[in-house]
Amino acid sequence: MELRVLRYFQAVVAELNISRAAERLHVSQPTISRQLKDLEDELGVTLFERNGRHISLTSSGEYFATQANQIIALADKTLANINTAKEISGTIELGSAEMRSFLTIAQSIKKLQQQYPKIRINVTSSNANQIRTNLKTGNFDFGIVTEPTDKHDLNFIHLPGESRWGLLVPRHSPLANHDHISLADLEGQKIIVSAQHGTINQLQDWYGESTPKFTIVATYNLLYNASLLVSAGVGYALGIDGIINTNQSDLIFIPLTPRITARTSLVWTKGQRLSEAAKTFLTQLATDLQQQIPTD
Repeated sequence: MELRVLRYFQAVVAELNISRAAERLHVSQPTISRQLKDLEDELGVTLFERNGRHISLTSSGEYFATQANQIIALADKTLANINTAKEISGTIELGSAEMRSFLTIAQSIKKLQQQYPKIRINVTSSNANQIRTNLKTGNFDFGIVTEPTDKHDLNFIHLPGESRWGLLVPRHSPLANHDHISLADLEGQKIIVSAQHGTINQLQDWYGESTPKFTIVATYNLLYNASLLVSAGVGYALGIDGIINTNQSDLIFIPLTPRITARTSLVWTKGQRLSEAAKTFLTQLATDLQQQIPTD
């Protein structure tokens, strides 16, 4: 079954007249008639009811017309994609934690879109738990996660820079005049922490005890929401610096001591079949960072 014959059939279906279809395709009427007869013989069904000069589709013909349209459309799309390979387009779904290192991603996206303006990036703010779930289901192409995180089933590229953990407190708080926040400063305080898996373990490692001497009163996915809880007096929020702009606000960020920092990584599922747009983005980022793209 050749595409050329399917196009003959498609034209006859559109015109319901072999003569007009022949004129449209710039071929002879006997050629089309012969090709349609050969097609019916090949399929073993009658595609057209013929009544003199009038023709109509049989039920088998109607079904085959639908399938032929899909086959021709797919063939045309494939050829178009091959012929316009340099004009890559598509949508990339990116889930990201709130980190200053996202600026690195943003700079690569800018370069990418200058060269491939038809690529679109959708960014969703998420924590590591949500990112892992959405990578697994295919809703996200990539995720940006804070360390430490389990990456046994993920490919990853480390992003440059690091952020410091600290405490977000109201400016009128007794802690606001501290240059740093120590473990002793947290004793007896009401604390708001990230809901990301592993955060509590990280705090316990830092605190050196299985049961910290502060009370966790709330958790958050987005630090902005936690900052509103702090403003409302619910508690103090443990988080990363540089996310909440405390200038001209009622809050202040105080770093922890001993110093605790967090790095970030771009991750994607091992064995995942990336779209051309996603592969192009990954290549751009790796080039900007002068890193090799991991292979499965």
